[in-house]
Amino acid sequence: MIPVLLITKATIVLLIILAVVAAIAVLLYFLGKKAQKREAEQKEQIDAMKQTVSMLIIDKKRMKIKESGLPQAVIDQTPKLMRWTKLPIVKAKVGPQIHSLVCDDKIFDAVPVKKEVKATVSGIYITSVKGLRGSSDQNKNVKKKSRFKQFVERMQEKAGAKPLK
Repeated sequence: MIPVLLITKATIVLLIILAVVAAIAVLLYFLGKKAQKREAEQKEQIDAMKQTVSMLIIDKKRMKIKESGLPQAVIDQTPKLMRWTKLPIVKAKVGPQIHSLVCDDKIFDAVPVKKEVKATVSGIYITSVKGLRGSSDQNKNVKKKSRFKQFVERMQEKAGAKPLK
């Protein structure tokens, strides 16, 4: 009789744990759907307000919103949790004025520093950047291969082997 009680208690505990995990999964599912809807609405608003502007990028850094130099109204409107995270901030000269702008995380690494670019801006949010003059920095980051490595690659191609990386 004692083992039967232990088995039933263990199964009851496991069923309770399973029910809690299932409830958490359902809650996360609905919160995720709600967040996707909110993101889609924000994207529509950003697309409706976007403008193409030519600007000179002075500096770019990841910094806290309080240190970023953004207007106080923007800082006050951000949620409390977002004030501790670091945002991609770009300082740019737009016309005669210097502005601090928030950049999209996806394009932050592609933004060239000390270059003139055409950027798509929605308010203080940069959504895309295209180089205006000169070659892009992405081509400059590619290292040239030494003559020996070039020779080895040619020989491997002729032999039908895969080149080493």
